[in-house]
Amino acid sequence: MRIEHTFDTLFTMGYRGKQLEQGRARSLRAAGWTVPDIAAELAVAKSSVALWVRDVPYVAGPRRLHRPRPPNRLQQAKQAEIDFLLAQGRVRIGQLSDREFLVAGTALYAGEGTKGGGGVSFANSDPRMVAVFCAWLRRSFEIDEARLRVRVYLHEGLDHDAAQAFWSEVTGVPLAQFRRGYRAKADPTIRRNKHHNGCCYVRYNCSRTHRAVMGLVDALLTSDAIPG
Repeated sequence: MRIEHTFDTLFTMGYRGKQLEQGRARSLRAAGWTVPDIAAELAVAKSSVALWVRDVPYVAGPRRLHRPRPPNRLQQAKQAEIDFLLAQGRVRIGQLSDREFLVAGTALYAGEGTKGGGGVSFANSDPRMVAVFCAWLRRSFEIDEARLRVRVYLHEGLDHDAAQAFWSEVTGVPLAQFRRGYRAKADPTIRRNKHHNGCCYVRYNCSRTHRAVMGLVDALLTSDAIPG
């Protein structure tokens, strides 16, 4: 009798616990929570949640941020490898000489720069790449700073003035030399993330400098420049 009584008590407590979880799951579903969000909130299987809320009308609500789980061993090992290789990369690259920086900038322009148009143009959303390009342009050629122009491409709804101030600091080009920015309408069906500072387009209007840059690009891409 004592054993049966104990079993009945535990069974009843477990059943009531599930009832509470089911009720909570249904309430959250009605409030617009997704099945994975509910499962994470209640610490139960997604299959259980899907069964409990299958008949609850669902209208998508705002996304919720959950407390991140601590990384597992695989994630820790991956991060350790990333950190090690980042440090190793800095050691292998070291401090670039003027010639090495000339070659590095040429490779960067070969991949991201404009090949035609009679001027040197470079566009990117990564401020590090834009900063490297500007430093390379100034170090490798005689530049008239007054001929530099910058234009910012930015999604609607983002702070245009703040973005321009950001890119002015990155490029070292005063705001007075910025062209009117371009506002892009974001398509939520294509992309959901936005670059808060947009994409920076830097142009130096000088056909001679452009020809010199293309001479470097051509020299870099010829077979004679590539190690055998």
